[in-house]
Amino acid sequence: MKFIYPLGLTFVALCLLNLGINAHAQHENPPNIILITADDLGYGHLGAYGQQHIKTPHIDQLAQEGVLFTSAYAGSSLCAPSRSVLMTGYHVGHTPVRGNSGGIALRNSDITFAEVLQGAGYTTGLFGKWGLGDAGTTGVPNKQGFDEFFGYLHQKHAHFYYTDYLWHNQERHMIEENRWEAKGVYVHDLILEKSLDFIDNNQSKPFFMFLSMTIPHHEWIAPAKAVAEYSGKLGDNAPEHKWRQGYALAKEPRATMAGMISHMDRGVGDVMKKLEALGIRDNTLVIFTSDNGADRYSLANPEFFEANGPLREFKGTLYEGGLRIPAIASWPGKIRANTANSHPYYFGDYFATFADLAGATDQVPRGLDSISIAPTLLQKDAPQLSHDFFYWELGDGGSMRAGRLGKWKLVQASPGADYELYDLHADVSEENNLANMHPKVVKRMKRLIRKNHEQAMPQTEPHAPDGQQHR
Repeated sequence: MKFIYPLGLTFVALCLLNLGINAHAQHENPPNIILITADDLGYGHLGAYGQQHIKTPHIDQLAQEGVLFTSAYAGSSLCAPSRSVLMTGYHVGHTPVRGNSGGIALRNSDITFAEVLQGAGYTTGLFGKWGLGDAGTTGVPNKQGFDEFFGYLHQKHAHFYYTDYLWHNQERHMIEENRWEAKGVYVHDLILEKSLDFIDNNQSKPFFMFLSMTIPHHEWIAPAKAVAEYSGKLGDNAPEHKWRQGYALAKEPRATMAGMISHMDRGVGDVMKKLEALGIRDNTLVIFTSDNGADRYSLANPEFFEANGPLREFKGTLYEGGLRIPAIASWPGKIRANTANSHPYYFGDYFATFADLAGATDQVPRGLDSISIAPTLLQKDAPQLSHDFFYWELGDGGSMRAGRLGKWKLVQASPGADYELYDLHADVSEENNLANMHPKVVKRMKRLIRKNHEQAMPQTEPHAPDGQQHR
């Protein structure tokens, strides 16, 4: 299977002591911005990144019309902390939500990029998975910068594609068909429908839309028509599987996974068709990405699909397979079509980038771990600043840590384990541990890792609203 490997990296402004904001030229006519995230979609799951088994023509077309990034990183290799990094612009050693239990809430004092966009005159909408505050908490989307929200609040609720309710703003939206039928409404489709309505309703003014899809996260299930496209074609011969009690069965796990991703791809196509039909495609930046690397569990079939391409390991680890993600950006007439770019950036950089494009850099909080990648997107003469150091952590108190400094990646894979050092320019698969050969690099990077970790707020969450269990 052919996969895209990272090109040589150029790091600019390594002398930066504090990661600041690149103040790019403001726009008189600010663009609409659509951010689409998949959930647990790996670096190799898309045709544009070399996938051979799964059809993703609409996302591949997006790559042909724009730029495909080969060194984009998630905020974390787990869902909730990665999304906290995305929304706050702080890396995972500074961001408020670091646990992954599902309902830890952002605080009133936390500022999200959605709030900054609101202040710049944008109407903001979130459709799909949130995971940064359950009902009745300070973390609900309507208190964190979103004018409209439709989807899942608690990320464990987002495990289910045939749930009998979602949240519309702060009210339950009941899905009656799913109360009485095992497979009534595939709620991914309902969420997509609401997102298209949001575009319709806000086409005449600047808007930001976050379409936070749950595919291909478990429970692994797709509409029958989507599975039928692959049924009998991928060598499925396993008995019925289930990830754990209470989750859906899949008689053809490979066909199910492929069907889910192709179904998601069709949803991306629907968004693009809507923009074209309304005549606003040329003033809309569309970014497609994933919240972390591919899942390792059996029904996800990561080995068969080579879901992380050449990258090592999966979601929940600090190797590249957990952190490096697909990322594609398209904006006709602004972003050069059919290009690949190796500039390294991560989820936290979207804060500065969106504020930059909206002409709202003066509203960005000081001290964020965020740098605008607008110069790279737009290929302007303004210099593209780069992070001197990337930082990630997992576990209680950051007991597993990793960092990237130029070509070097330092990993502590488990609590108390020795640090491993890899040269990502020569060894993107992280096969050759060079820690013993470069002790000075290890020492320097360990010092940076210690510097970038701050104690987290208590990682606790309230009980489920009304005592209900998510299903």
